[in-house]
Amino acid sequence: MFMFSSMLTGRSAGAPTASKTASQGQSERRLVELCSISVRDALKELDSKAKEGLSSEEAEKRLGEFGPNELAHAKRLGIVADLLERSRSPLVIQLLVIAAISGVMGDLKSALVVGAMILLSVGLSFILDRRSSSAVESLGKRVQSRTLVVRDGKEIEVRISEVVPGDIVLLFAGSVIPADVRLLSAKDFFVSQSALTGESMPVEKSAHAEKGHETDHSAWELPNACYLGSSVNSGTARAVVINTGMRTLFGSISASLAERAEETSFDKGTRSFTWLMIRFMLVMTSAVFLIVGISKGDWLEALLFSLSIAVGLTPEMLPMIVTVNLAKGALTMAAKKVIIKRLPSIQNFGAIDILCTDKTGTLTQDKVVLEKYVDITGRTDEDVLTYAYLNSYYQTGLRNLIDRAIMDHTELNVEYCRLVDELPFDFQRRRMSVVVDYEGDHVLICKGAVEEIYECCSHYQNGEEVFPLFEMIRNNLFEEVERENREGFRVLAIAYREFPRQKTSFSVEDESKMVLLGFVAFFDPPKAQASEALGLLQQAGVRVKVLTGDNGLVTQRVCTNVGLKADRMLTGADLSRLSGSEFDQVVQDVDVFVKLSPAQKEQIVRSLRGSGHVVGFLGDGINDAPALKAADVGISVDSGVDVAKETADIVLLEKSLLVLEEGIMEGRRVFANIVKYIRMGASSNFGNMFSVLGASYLLPFLPMLPIQILTNNLLYDFSQTGIPTDRVDEELVAKPLKWNIENIKRFMICVGPISSLFDYATFALMWYFFACSAYNAPGATAATKEGLAHLFQTGWFVESLLTQTLIVHIIRTRRIPFFGSSASVPMTLTTLAIMGVGAWLPYSPFAAALGLVALPAVYWVWIVGFLLSYSLITHFVKTWFFNRFGGD
Repeated sequence: MFMFSSMLTGRSAGAPTASKTASQGQSERRLVELCSISVRDALKELDSKAKEGLSSEEAEKRLGEFGPNELAHAKRLGIVADLLERSRSPLVIQLLVIAAISGVMGDLKSALVVGAMILLSVGLSFILDRRSSSAVESLGKRVQSRTLVVRDGKEIEVRISEVVPGDIVLLFAGSVIPADVRLLSAKDFFVSQSALTGESMPVEKSAHAEKGHETDHSAWELPNACYLGSSVNSGTARAVVINTGMRTLFGSISASLAERAEETSFDKGTRSFTWLMIRFMLVMTSAVFLIVGISKGDWLEALLFSLSIAVGLTPEMLPMIVTVNLAKGALTMAAKKVIIKRLPSIQNFGAIDILCTDKTGTLTQDKVVLEKYVDITGRTDEDVLTYAYLNSYYQTGLRNLIDRAIMDHTELNVEYCRLVDELPFDFQRRRMSVVVDYEGDHVLICKGAVEEIYECCSHYQNGEEVFPLFEMIRNNLFEEVERENREGFRVLAIAYREFPRQKTSFSVEDESKMVLLGFVAFFDPPKAQASEALGLLQQAGVRVKVLTGDNGLVTQRVCTNVGLKADRMLTGADLSRLSGSEFDQVVQDVDVFVKLSPAQKEQIVRSLRGSGHVVGFLGDGINDAPALKAADVGISVDSGVDVAKETADIVLLEKSLLVLEEGIMEGRRVFANIVKYIRMGASSNFGNMFSVLGASYLLPFLPMLPIQILTNNLLYDFSQTGIPTDRVDEELVAKPLKWNIENIKRFMICVGPISSLFDYATFALMWYFFACSAYNAPGATAATKEGLAHLFQTGWFVESLLTQTLIVHIIRTRRIPFFGSSASVPMTLTTLAIMGVGAWLPYSPFAAALGLVALPAVYWVWIVGFLLSYSLITHFVKTWFFNRFGGD
């Protein structure tokens, strides 16, 4: 026999090694081995103790030896790997190929300019994203899941990443399994392993080792083992950690899971636009290559020119714009108490048009107060309070708001009692029981939903007397409960049953023939800001639906108090009787659903998504986990159970619809700024396509030199770096925003030709007014022709750069630019700076290297007129477009 610490060398979790596969196989065999022997022997192997756990010093030592309890996906890419990953974008690969071809053909200037574009796009994306991600990551640690362990003989909470082999962990409903563990004790313990095995039903686990296990037996079949990646549905257990991090069974498959995340609607939209522009580029460059080659007869020049056009039509800043917008949005949301766990979910956050939410803590204050404890006649009864207190005090599972309210109401001395057994809460029974040694008997005390408790009772207590519970009493009892519910009280029943001390083991079957003792009533006042938040969400185009497992009358009262219509409600039982088509229709029409099971919450979310809605689900309990996973955006809260936070895409540090509304609006602003760049790039490139095609055919020389096209594009790219900081008009985020590639195509076709119109006006200006037509004059010398060609090219270079940079301010808003809406200071400065550089270059020391010449003073009078005319026409066409087609 050897100590567990000798299993593996002290490498950090997830570190790649040549023996990784062998180590994982060894870890799996070790899990089987330790689950096949007695608890005593297993603890001896792990050098741990069931009651005392590990010492703090030993835990620290093992953390250094085995590394953090983290999976491969948690590891950030190194600098080189990150840069290489960003360079895999089709847009960047295209630029790399063009730069390589230009370099091979001897056009080093073009190769350098294209290289500068790559550095600008990839470099800015890398620097800003790494900086933002580090900040978001540090904020994300605030919502990192924790688990309860025993160290130095005391129960303490630690981050799951700090769990080490040999730790004793305590598990209950709502816990995530922090590692691969072997159970030491368990009570009615059911675990959900659907994420690992695909089993939809919870699996019951026990602490007993099966005899005859061999070390090659499948680890998935162990009845006394639980695995990282699963969660506790119900019951309680104590377990010892065997494997952590990449040595867990989940760790062995996490690398492949992390390689390919599911593509979001945001990813699909970005990819669709990218390939749209690449297709345009391929058609355009092929046509230009043939036209220039045939008309000019110089195929090498035609190739270099067409490659430059390819660069000019490539939206190479898209990865940077997207990444920086998302990272900036995540930081802004963090300041508003919204932590983004997965960056692409920001776009989905802004696209939400239906928000499904629980009632407790969202519409109400999440501060339940015990108001009444009465017998069945409605009189205050101290016995009811005592039994309710004993039930809440001795339960070892997750204490909810009800339990805390009971224990905060009074403090009773219960030292004379002893916990004998426990029947944990589950969502099927809707009750939980503890068995205590109390006044000479083992007393089972049950607390839960009135209907479920009543069905388990055969008697009731009035004063010191116990009487049979006749059916005629039922109506009076439930009328009183209903009256309390209508007043907004949450009512639970308290019942008990006495057993002889000889009975020490209990099961759900013992929750029968009980004595109904009385009721406890709680009040959870509506939040003062709930009505305001619901109004803001409605204005933002978000429809709120309440999905709760709570009583219908209580829910109706709360909804009415916050201004949410609840004149029609459906229960889980009502839904279960509907056919598929009826279910889908009802889910569309009704906004309040009560007494739902976890599976029904998930079913409602999936039905809404199937109808084309983008659905957000806000929940914080274990019963919300399936719906959180099914939603487009799963939203939990920092105070939620671990499994809810692990499943969610977004975690709120404050459970408030106001916070949520602010997060939704920020998500829309992020997406709106991304769409700005896409509309600008698409329309500009589409217009350039007509300009270049016509000029290449009509002119006896190239309309712009390859180095001029590349420099023009580089400067324009730099002017776009301020977009992530830009302001967003309120009307742009007034309703949910979704990808609409067809609308982008229409915008491109409507607005793009305007730039082409002014390009041709510039061609005419340079050809006729500035006499570039003399290029074709008989007797024109080579030097004269070269000078006239450079003059023409310079005129178009400046006009093209100034118009496409200025037009950013026209397209960025639906209002009157500069007056009705102004850009952010960084965006204004970058565009002004680039326009200034464009006007200065023909007179600069770099002019000769770029093939530019000084322009006559009168040229600037014409250009000012062109800019004003271009701005006015584009604004009117833009306004017509949005009125005609909308802005989606």
